[in-house]
Amino acid sequence: MQKTKFVFITGGVLSSLGKGLAAASLGALLKARGLTVTIQKLDPYMNVDPGTMNPTQHGEVYVTDDGAETDLDLGHYERFIDEPMSQRNNYTSGSIYYSVIQKERRGDYLGGTVQVIPHITDEIKSAILSIAERPDAPDVALIEIGGTVGDIESLPFLEAIRQMRGDLGRDRCLYMHLTLVPYLRVAGEHKTKPTQHSVKELRSLGIQPDIILCRCEVPVSNELKRKIALFCDVDPDAVFSSVDVGNIYEVPLKLFEEGLDQKVAILLHLPAKNANLTPWRTLVQVAANPEHSVKIGIVGKYVELKEAYKSLYEALNHAGIANRSSVELNFINSEEVTTKTVDSILEGLDGILVPGGFGTRGVEGKILTVKYARENNVPFFGICLGMQCAVIEYSRNVANIAKATSEEFAPLADDKVIYLMTDWFDHRAGCKVYRDTESDKGGTMRLGAYPCNLESGSFSEKAYGCELIEERHRHRYEFNNQYRQRLEEAGLKFTGLSPDGELVEIIEIPEHPWFVGCQFHPEFKSTPMRPHPLFRDFIKAALENSKG
Repeated sequence: MQKTKFVFITGGVLSSLGKGLAAASLGALLKARGLTVTIQKLDPYMNVDPGTMNPTQHGEVYVTDDGAETDLDLGHYERFIDEPMSQRNNYTSGSIYYSVIQKERRGDYLGGTVQVIPHITDEIKSAILSIAERPDAPDVALIEIGGTVGDIESLPFLEAIRQMRGDLGRDRCLYMHLTLVPYLRVAGEHKTKPTQHSVKELRSLGIQPDIILCRCEVPVSNELKRKIALFCDVDPDAVFSSVDVGNIYEVPLKLFEEGLDQKVAILLHLPAKNANLTPWRTLVQVAANPEHSVKIGIVGKYVELKEAYKSLYEALNHAGIANRSSVELNFINSEEVTTKTVDSILEGLDGILVPGGFGTRGVEGKILTVKYARENNVPFFGICLGMQCAVIEYSRNVANIAKATSEEFAPLADDKVIYLMTDWFDHRAGCKVYRDTESDKGGTMRLGAYPCNLESGSFSEKAYGCELIEERHRHRYEFNNQYRQRLEEAGLKFTGLSPDGELVEIIEIPEHPWFVGCQFHPEFKSTPMRPHPLFRDFIKAALENSKG
């Protein structure tokens, strides 16, 4: 634990400035310098985890290999530093308070009065230090504090990280503050007052930032940086611009040009190594100079908030870069897809993707979308609920199971081709696990990485180039094996199964140009440097379709 050094990242003025992206980009730069890096997100909301939160409010729930349901920023972390995240990388106020209350109920505090300080703050510090107490402890841990300075929910986290400098020493702790520097086009100048007030608020809590990162539309001048440094009491060379970019993967390069990683290395006394950014430069160059273009329709139920499908969006972009193609994404509300509108809405798409989701809203539109893709030979990719909709559509319209449905939509129906499985073999536990169907909703799904055997010669096996894979899951409902033989006889192929053959993971239609549905979420394992093979081949098939 002694070797790990910490960078605490806070934000001010307003939310959605891009703390997660800044943390991920700094992590990428430090890793490019040969350091080992991890990133942790501390969220101030009271939910124990984001698992039960509506995607239209919070964005997607990002799932890790160990089955943690986490904040979408962990997706940024994995994509930028190419290191797996886990439950240790995301804590919420809810999880912290829940842990403290459990300890109090057990009597761990020996009858003492439980208070925010020291009990809640100690629990937060324990969570932070947990990522440095492993045998493979990283050289640097970046800790992002969610929300903005001044939020009442964030106060215990800010107090905890304030104490960390006293606990660990100045050479192991660094505070970086991301703040808005608005550019008034009418006046033709930046305004620093929001930054000054944000830093004043932070300092009133006992935290003096070492570095200020200015979120801005256009770069902040050196003169303005000196002004910010003067009024915020930081080194003149510790103020950096974080400008708008056309491609988020340019951010590490922009911050490198500013010298951010060099300043962090100096303040934390890190080894003076040159960063190898050749892979990032190549990536950005290829993305900026596509040779082709492809139009993909994403037919989902949370399209009003693009953050709800953040990993999908990024995985498709990664696949586009791998195929040297730009990817135009058309987000389509599945509730608007009806028998009367389906042709006009979906016409002209080169590929169609139906993502996951929960509940009955918009499902019939997704099923109609699958039917359109199947009958019109449009490359199709169904993920989680999208795969289940594909099974229902094929059952109804090809296998003549007219009332085929899912137990999620019609619990009392006769032909539930998708149903709630109450037990399955968990390879991590090495035994069967059982679902309590009467329990709370949180944590009752099949979550995290599970193995899958692929059928030789299938679309999926050709994409992966191997016959055994491991992918991340997040769902409650499974394919009902009572209908497997009937659907196979009708032409649907089950090309991905769990090692014991009980869980259907992938379905395909071999006669189709490219038709794949998977029960898992492959988007969670796609990075710009390693595009996911299924997305790569889906975009490849869509390109071939666009060329006729």
